[in-house]
Amino acid sequence: MAPQSLKELAADFTKLDHFDGTSFKRWQKKMHFLLAGIRVAYVLTTPKPVARENETIVETRAIVKWEQDDYICKGHICNTMVDSLFDIYQSKLTAKDVWDALEAKYLLEDATSKKFLASKFMNYRMIDDRPIVEQFNEILHILSQFSQHNMKMDEEIAVSSIIDKLPSSWKDQKKF
Repeated sequence: MAPQSLKELAADFTKLDHFDGTSFKRWQKKMHFLLAGIRVAYVLTTPKPVARENETIVETRAIVKWEQDDYICKGHICNTMVDSLFDIYQSKLTAKDVWDALEAKYLLEDATSKKFLASKFMNYRMIDDRPIVEQFNEILHILSQFSQHNMKMDEEIAVSSIIDKLPSSWKDQKKF
């Protein structure tokens, strides 16, 4: 497989939805995938090489490469945020600083949204006034969000819960 051109990689970044504070885990996974594609994601986990006296040319090049890759990584992360978030996070020193700050804020909110999501599923009730297929698709959408948040639900419990959510007109069809 031939490496992608810079133009193709730039097109990949423009396809990524701007992060607006919602769906952080999805955005984070997509962003990490794209950063790995341009081979700069390592700066999020690898500390900057330390400069020392009498360093070799190889060591100097490693430091310069890390600094350039960090700049590129930070730029891509910040440029895929809405302007209000860009203004907040662009002043961080390194890409890792930006990444860690986003995780600290939005993973906490993600935990709260998991509780909300579970509650949303448990309290969902189908009604007779709307098409059953439309309501079933809404339930499936809620369940698909479970996997986005790395939440798991036993299939038998999910099916049983969906059957319980059927409208009263379906009373005779509710057979386990």
